Amino acid sequence: MTSIASPFCTCLVATWRNHLVATWRKHLPNSNLVKHCNLVPRSGKAMVVALQPTQDATIMRKPTKHRRVVVTGMSVVTPLGHDPDVFYSNLLEGVSGISKIDTFDCEEFPTRIGGEIKSFSTDGWVAPKLSKRMDKYMLYLLTAGKKALVDGGITQDIMDELNKQKCGILIGSAMGGMQICYDAVEAFRVSYKRINPFTIPFATTNMGSAILAMDLGWMGPNYSISTACATSNFCILNAANHIIRGEADLMLCGGSDGAIVPIGLGGFVACRTLSRRNSDPSKASRPWDTNRDGFVLGEGAGVLLLEELEHAKKRGANIYAEFLGGSFTFDAYHVTQPHPNDGVGVILCMEKALNHSRISREDVNYINAHATSTPIGDLKEYKALIHCFGQNLE
Repeated sequence: MTSIASPFCTCLVATWRNHLVATWRKHLPNSNLVKHCNLVPRSGKAMVVALQPTQDATIMRKPTKHRRVVVTGMSVVTPLGHDPDVFYSNLLEGVSGISKIDTFDCEEFPTRIGGEIKSFSTDGWVAPKLSKRMDKYMLYLLTAGKKALVDGGITQDIMDELNKQKCGILIGSAMGGMQICYDAVEAFRVSYKRINPFTIPFATTNMGSAILAMDLGWMGPNYSISTACATSNFCILNAANHIIRGEADLMLCGGSDGAIVPIGLGGFVACRTLSRRNSDPSKASRPWDTNRDGFVLGEGAGVLLLEELEHAKKRGANIYAEFLGGSFTFDAYHVTQPHPNDGVGVILCMEKALNHSRISREDVNYINAHATSTPIGDLKEYKALIHCFGQNLE
């Protein structure tokens, strides 16, 4: 089975500025890729490199073995559960993670509901001293990152044998440390001396990946990408590219956000993008519904452990899927509204992803749509999906 991820990561803000599509080949759970799947290796082509403009000389490089990328671990921190199986089961059963916001008084806001994580513990995952200082997006990130390693079978013995210089982390955040920024503003009202000295470093979007890498001793690629709703997808594709280019053997990648704070909720209310179905939270955010009235602000983290295929096979890792390719595009139109030409940027991105992945659109039988539940956004995305996959039988 091959799936295509949405042009956006299901994250926070409805934006059509950035698009990313990634395609995957699914495999049997708890299986070895070689044992159950007939995967044909792809060899690289010889490259010609000009030495100097005035020289009539070329160098033929030896064909390099194509480095393939597989998923060997995964984890989540969500309002629907902090275990992938529990999370998925709740999704299938139609359980809603949307409820009244409890962490602060939001009675003055027209939207008073969100995908808020009610119960969460960092015990055993984050040092108590750090846990008290960090923004919650970082706590979600660190916990999910370490759980992905456990799910991927990275025991302490395996960790000790890893080449740390080829292990990297690329976990982004759309909003960064919103809570710590809000707390700093409130402290500043009293005096600048009351501001938390960790405000600046812990508010940045890259610090979560950095702290996790320092904890693990991983010295490979380490940074974050922030592209609104597409953040996690951009991080996944870039992480895969690091492995394909030989810069890493393992990459933790994904996204984390914790923007359900007064300034976060207020900012999205000002954008007029949030649903106002406060009396019936479970029916808020209804993508494709004729009565849709906006999305719901949520929080949490999702992390994948990507690994080079031969590296994964050598350690006997469980392989969930193979990453085949993806693409980035930009419709260059508006901050929040889709291009009026029926999702031209989304279409371009999906077509480029299919081409890069070398699969036909008829092979795609699952689409993870952005589905913002906004009147304009849903319609344009629907037309783009029909344009690309309207002839598919499934």
